[in-house]
Amino acid sequence: MKNWDQYTKGFRSYLKIERSLSQNTVENYLRDVEKLHGCHPHASPLELTETNIRDFIYQLHDIGLSATSQNRILSGIKAFYKFLMLEDYIQNDPTHLFESARTERKFPETLSNEEIELLIGAIDLSKPEGERNKAIIETLYGCGLRVSELVGLRISDLHLNEGFIRVIGKGDKQRLVPIGAAAIKQINIYKNEVRVHQTPKPESRDILFLNRNGKQLTRVMIFTIIKRLAVAANIQKNISPHTLRHSFATELVQRGADLRAVQEMLGHESITTTEIYTHIEKQDLRDAIIQFHPRS
Repeated sequence: MKNWDQYTKGFRSYLKIERSLSQNTVENYLRDVEKLHGCHPHASPLELTETNIRDFIYQLHDIGLSATSQNRILSGIKAFYKFLMLEDYIQNDPTHLFESARTERKFPETLSNEEIELLIGAIDLSKPEGERNKAIIETLYGCGLRVSELVGLRISDLHLNEGFIRVIGKGDKQRLVPIGAAAIKQINIYKNEVRVHQTPKPESRDILFLNRNGKQLTRVMIFTIIKRLAVAANIQKNISPHTLRHSFATELVQRGADLRAVQEMLGHESITTTEIYTHIEKQDLRDAIIQFHPRS
């Protein structure tokens, strides 16, 4: 009988090749399966029943995981058993009756234009990394990129004269994203006045944003840069690179941009994901009415 490692090896290939998922997503799914394996170390995945899966979900709840975290892990487990069904390893899917835990819908944190200016104003341009960090903020906010898309941005993807950049998104899907004058100006300053004096590592020659060693920046480094700037700017909100993406989308929707166009720019597969920004706009309107209307 095959062991867990052999099944997960096939699952990895399925996720990467057939579903074209990113490396991060693939690793997350495999970690989900490893959690299930840890709960039932002496049984084959083919032997697990609906009851076994239910016990596993109860354990996730009992250790205090949020509903969002439970749902993400369940999604990985369901994908694993879908793979086992497709490969005819099993005839019945023990996860097919399980639904996601109910979650309270939370609107993403956003920054106002004034707060974005404070964030940029907190950058120390006298330091070597200052112009780079300013270009990073302008690009995240000006194009609504995911952090993984930003760190992977290549010089050959820049079409600044035409006002577009090419972005490699989830599942290696490509899209063209408009880029505004502020971001174009700052990228050119960084590229022509700072980066030109660096010696990139061979694997990072075409990567736009480099660390001091000439290597591609990591996702963690982008988080660190933004967290430090928020502290320096005395912004009390809990922000991350994704906050700038949310702020970009919210600003567009509030100014009347077509939702399909926003979906295209963000690289959302489903319009439903983009529609959360219309809810943010309605929530802002409701808050304003409650605050200012005399009968509220």
